[in-house]
Amino acid sequence: MKKHFELTTETKINFLGLTVFRIKATVKTKYAEEGEIGGWVSSLDNLSGNAWVYGDAEVSGDALVSGNALVYGNALVYGDALVSGDAWVSGNAKVSGNAWVSGNAKVYGDAEVSGNAKVYGNAKVYGNAKVYGNAKVYGDAEVYGNAKVYGNAWVYGDALVYGNAKVYGDALVSGDAWVYGNAKVYGNAWVYGNAKVYGNAWVSGDAWVYGNAWVSGNAKVYGNAKVYGDADIKSNNDWCLFTGFGSENRTTTAYKIKESLTVKVSCGCFFGDLLEFETQVKLTHKESKYAREYLSIIDLIKIKFNL
Repeated sequence: MKKHFELTTETKINFLGLTVFRIKATVKTKYAEEGEIGGWVSSLDNLSGNAWVYGDAEVSGDALVSGNALVYGNALVYGDALVSGDAWVSGNAKVSGNAWVSGNAKVYGDAEVSGNAKVYGNAKVYGNAKVYGNAKVYGDAEVYGNAKVYGNAWVYGDALVYGNAKVYGDALVSGDAWVYGNAKVYGNAWVYGNAKVYGNAWVSGDAWVYGNAWVSGNAKVYGNAKVYGDADIKSNNDWCLFTGFGSENRTTTAYKIKESLTVKVSCGCFFGDLLEFETQVKLTHKESKYAREYLSIIDLIKIKFNL
């Protein structure tokens, strides 16, 4: 198939030691008029469809920019990277390795997408953010500032990850959740809904933080904790966890909530305040061993929170 551009005689050696050529449009396309000078490529194989590169941007190695994708500014696309669909890569951004940027995704500023990472949908990665490993950022999610998303982590929906935040391991951040500041979400943790994790907080293990919950300050939420509702955890003094009690060896999590002295408890399908939990325990377990376990937990919660 005839290409929509040709290589010019203007060449240079790029930062990888590869020879790259300026290109020139041979027909009018979505982004260029016939005869318009574009950016740099290693070969005719680097662009297909209506894709275009212009300015001082480079597409080199075995990288491919296809569809209606656009690479411009000082952006670099190299290695075996793929930029496709209507995606844009611009500014000083870099897309490398086996990374994919597709759909309507945008990578710009000084952002980097590398490894086997995938950025797609309407997602944006910008600022000094880095997405790498096997990480995925998609939907309408945004990763920016100095944030890092890596490992097998997924950030999706309308989620925001920014500042110096890190999301890694097999962690998920989704919905309208925000992770920012110096916060970390990792392991198998899941932060979703309208939850916010910020400051120096960590959420890890198999913990879930969701609903309108906030985890901030130096708090560390971990294990099988389930924190939701209007939770407001600013330090490790604001929550506690009990694992392996009751007839189903459940996890019981207790925590403070916003603008209240009330402590909420989540345990299996139960969610309510401490008095409601005590009532439910007595109703369900009568005078059994399990009732004694849960009532002992309730006493410890009262001691911890000075109730």
